[in-house]
Amino acid sequence: MKRKKILQRCAAIVLAGTVLAFGIGAPRLAAQLKTKTESTCCGVKKLSAASKKAAARFAVRAEALLGTSPASKGEWGLLIADAESGETLYEQNADKYFVPASNMKLFTTALALAKLGPDYRFHTTLETRGAISSAGVLDGDVMLVGRGDPNLSNRKFPYELKEEFVGPPEKALVELADALAAKGVKEISGDVTGDDSYFPRERYPNGWEIDDMVWEYGAAISAIVVDDNTVSLTLSPGEQAGNPVQASVTPATPDFIVENDVTTSAADAKPDLTLTRDPGSNLVVVKGSLPAKSTPRKLILAIEEPALHAAAILKRMLEERGIKVAGTAKARHAPAEPGGDPLVLAEHVSVPLGDSVKLVNKISQNLHTEMLLRTVARQGGTWATPEDLMKVPADFYAAAGIDPSDVIQTDASGLSRHDLVTPRAIATLLSFAQKQSWFEPYYASLPVAGIDGTLEDRMKNTPAAGRIHAKTGSVEHVRTLSGFAESPGDRRLIFSFLSNNQGGKSHEAADALTGLCVAMLEEFNVTPPKHALEHKHPH
Repeated sequence: MKRKKILQRCAAIVLAGTVLAFGIGAPRLAAQLKTKTESTCCGVKKLSAASKKAAARFAVRAEALLGTSPASKGEWGLLIADAESGETLYEQNADKYFVPASNMKLFTTALALAKLGPDYRFHTTLETRGAISSAGVLDGDVMLVGRGDPNLSNRKFPYELKEEFVGPPEKALVELADALAAKGVKEISGDVTGDDSYFPRERYPNGWEIDDMVWEYGAAISAIVVDDNTVSLTLSPGEQAGNPVQASVTPATPDFIVENDVTTSAADAKPDLTLTRDPGSNLVVVKGSLPAKSTPRKLILAIEEPALHAAAILKRMLEERGIKVAGTAKARHAPAEPGGDPLVLAEHVSVPLGDSVKLVNKISQNLHTEMLLRTVARQGGTWATPEDLMKVPADFYAAAGIDPSDVIQTDASGLSRHDLVTPRAIATLLSFAQKQSWFEPYYASLPVAGIDGTLEDRMKNTPAAGRIHAKTGSVEHVRTLSGFAESPGDRRLIFSFLSNNQGGKSHEAADALTGLCVAMLEEFNVTPPKHALEHKHPH
């Protein structure tokens, strides 16, 4: 017993010396290194002596990273746990709320894999309630019926290291149009309708901002998603100053009218562009200048009426194949009146959900994540309000062991500034996920430091390169990173690092996150021996 006290006293002296050397407030650090029983992400476990020493070293390094401006002006929540034992190795503000940004995708992609399964596939169909005559006349409307497939695009799957594209952006609709033409249809007497009634109409979740709606990361939600519900606005400068700048939108859409006030400037001038679009307006105004002979500037813009946009593209595709369409392109947002089963004219079947989830987390695709939550919810029928939709994940979070008060969710992707989670909730989710049958595609979906996805250019030439498998998160004043760390000593760690109220330059919080990852890998490298370190010993 005396030996135990002597060891504790020596450890306290070493820690005090370290604290003084780095100028850390002893009360603050001591609060993080309690010797009492500590709660973990997976229950209640006692922190081992070896882990206490590692935590003390990590605390010193964390304070050096986060205790100086500008990082110190923000709020930080940290939790590190041993993936195998569940032992909480370090925590700071682990039970406080933080805006998670895209760390929210960790919850939604886990929910989708758990409820739908990695092999789930989406089905998009061309349907009619009319009939096709022997002369090839389709008497009625053609409906493009969406059921939540986020990848009606030209993406190449599976995702490997980077996004790849094959063919035109509207490739999936081209294939459906080809299939209809192959049936011998030469004329459609009715309209071409985009039917996105599979999801109740709610284009923008609570907490998305007006500026989000203009750009690809804030594209409107719909059961029909063609090329991420975006178009490209390409601005091509002239050969010399004063020449007009040409503007083109592809694919063509009724969603936009472009007012182009951009001119060509001197070749050595800096680009100067502004773009505005009022909510609900189809007028896009671009102003400014681009240098002469410079590379055309491509702006990826979100559309506001996805079903109508898709119908317009499909109508054009059909007409290009010689099919005469008597009606117009329309949208349907409410289910049609019952009237017998429709005739399925053509069908597009998606890639497996496991591939789709990998893309979502690797590139942090907001719209796709929103589709996953709504697809899960739709398995139980439709919902009446956005609040009802957000109740759908509750049972899953409870099964994962997450305290219900630890997650306040208003969207699926984390673009909402109203989402709140605790670091402990994320760590608990990750601990639960690693024990599930769907963990392999989930883990494979996470960006790898210095290798791919949103971490491709981060942590290169550091000990963390290739060892951090984690989801990034970024909205204004928020930088987050949560996932798994694979130490050189073959120890897997679960971590959640959340920072809010960051007012510095964007790279400073990211640099602090890199420093925390390196410190974590170095200080918690080796799993402590399993035998007890504090048994009673003779003198």
